Amino acid sequence: MKKICLLFVFFLGICVISCSREDYVKNVEGESKIVVEGWIEQGDVPQVILSRSIPINAVIDSTTILNYFIRSAKVTVSDGENVEVLSVKSDEARIPPYVYSGSKMIGEIGKTYVLKVEYLNRVIEATTTIPSVVPIKSVKYVKVNPADTTGFIHLEFDDLVKEKNYYQIATRVDSIEPVFVPALYGNLNDENFASPSVSLQVSRGIYVLSKTKYKPYFTDGDLIYVKLRTMSKTGFDFWNSWQNEIVNGRSPIFPANTSLKSNIKGGLGIWEGYGQNTVSIKTQKK
Repeated sequence: MKKICLLFVFFLGICVISCSREDYVKNVEGESKIVVEGWIEQGDVPQVILSRSIPINAVIDSTTILNYFIRSAKVTVSDGENVEVLSVKSDEARIPPYVYSGSKMIGEIGKTYVLKVEYLNRVIEATTTIPSVVPIKSVKYVKVNPADTTGFIHLEFDDLVKEKNYYQIATRVDSIEPVFVPALYGNLNDENFASPSVSLQVSRGIYVLSKTKYKPYFTDGDLIYVKLRTMSKTGFDFWNSWQNEIVNGRSPIFPANTSLKSNIKGGLGIWEGYGQNTVSIKTQKK
């Protein structure tokens, strides 16, 4: 019962904030841009997170961060035949705890999807296509020393030699990470492969909202989900620039400038279609 009451208070607070947010946005319109993180994977519904870029001189803490997320936009996705208006859905395990999500449109390989965001006096658009899926051939938990209690993921897959491909490897540790996290240096361009049979070590990515110190390895007892995504050159360029921000210690969530690559017309961020194959591996606990 306590959990329900706390959630009620939380959402009541959100409603109070939203009454003044649009006036606030108008005041800073000249110095902020809408930031989009949107995706549609093969076999899943479209999902979009919207926020505003944070001015360099802004003070951000746990009481003000939610003011920069946008929940009152009209977000639509079209596949050339059908149009769906996405609904805001809440997920208390995530930050932000709400995502614009579809319910009817399911991503298909080869289809093109057009995103349109309407917010205040702004219209933002982007287009993406879902590429072919490449299956994971094998995934193993490997230790440098058998006596260790930590290790890395060893992944194998076969590149599609008749296609130009870009890949992203992402992982999620069950009960610890609410979302898939791009693996460190997990963005791959197939022109760098020595062979169509790809075999590599996967280091854990940096979850920027983690409450614990970053560690590049996994731990005995972890249930790990491993995702191999195919994506466009646009997606590859975006995620490489995102990774550079992470590695250099800057914040990629609310970019104050245009350092991130983008395919968003009228804003910043990414709208990307992904082919995906996901497997899980349960590591043994000593």
